[in-house]
Amino acid sequence: QVQLVESGGGLVQAGESLRLSCAASVSFFSINSMAWYRQSPGNMRELVARITSSGGTEYADSVKGRFIISRDNAKNTVYLQMNSLKSEDTSLYYCNFFARLRRAQLLGDYWGQGTQVTVSS
Repeated sequence: QVQLVESGGGLVQAGESLRLSCAASVSFFSINSMAWYRQSPGNMRELVARITSSGGTEYADSVKGRFIISRDNAKNTVYLQMNSLKSEDTSLYYCNFFARLRRAQLLGDYWGQGTQVTVSS
């Protein structure tokens, strides 16, 4: 059973920082990309940041210049450093691995259970 375990969420004030972590419980044969998404009540899940196997990154316009995604391949872990947090960053944050669990398997999406980030203004 593959589990992605997130940590680091919490309640902070506007302008403060948080660092999210997401670690896989298993070793994948290959990981194409790791990402963070977020979803607020009544809204669709949206991409926050993605990092590819080669280290390329992409960010939602709303977090560019404030959030930094990074990965530790040896630990099968992805991080999201969130700086200068705003009230509109309040959401449930999910990590995602687009990966191949075993050599013979197709690439698939794996999701964490979500960690709540609440920013008070």
